[in-house]
Amino acid sequence: MTQATLAIIHTGPVTVQPLASLASSLLPGVRIVNLVDDSLLKDAMAAGHVTTAVTKRLSQYMIIAEEMGADAILNACSSVRDAADVGATLVSVPVIKIDTAMAEHAVKSAQRVGVAATVMTTLEPTMKLLKSTAERLKKEVSIVPRLCEHAFEALLAGEGARHDEIVAQSLIELSREVDLIVLAQVSMGRVAETLGDTVKVPVLTSPRLGMEQVAKFFATLADAH
Repeated sequence: MTQATLAIIHTGPVTVQPLASLASSLLPGVRIVNLVDDSLLKDAMAAGHVTTAVTKRLSQYMIIAEEMGADAILNACSSVRDAADVGATLVSVPVIKIDTAMAEHAVKSAQRVGVAATVMTTLEPTMKLLKSTAERLKKEVSIVPRLCEHAFEALLAGEGARHDEIVAQSLIELSREVDLIVLAQVSMGRVAETLGDTVKVPVLTSPRLGMEQVAKFFATLADAH
């Protein structure tokens, strides 16, 4: 019996380690293949939206992942989730998006949902995802967006502490207006772990919830065999 394989498509290096750590505990025995192209997010940010070229490249990575023997593909970036929908039509294996489970949990759990992001190209798709999830679940929610300005630039410049400081302050302020906060990016997750009692509302991060969804798929796959 061949080893089950998950291909993860990353739009930058910051998501590789967090998802690898979760995979070691949630996906024992599953081979992880990481495909990393940081130009995907950079080009989307520069254009202010996901371009045709970005969609084509992401789709090509999905085709490559299937050719490599992936049983499932995980899209690790919320900014390119629309492009992932296009790519999913070109492959025969399931494409799972890292933030789908988080959105469902948020909509089911809260009336006022805060969305925090460090780049606008991720904030808008995450808000769109929450709205479409609420419509699908027939639930009314109000969404309060918060862009953590200059945090992503600090992260790219290697100023991790500055990034974390900006994000933490934004989350503290946002928590006073909402019932629950959704973090739009995997790179923000580490900050949530340090907040302690300074934030009184639940803070959801996509990595664990997303990888738990992946784990359910592979458990079903194993049962089928």
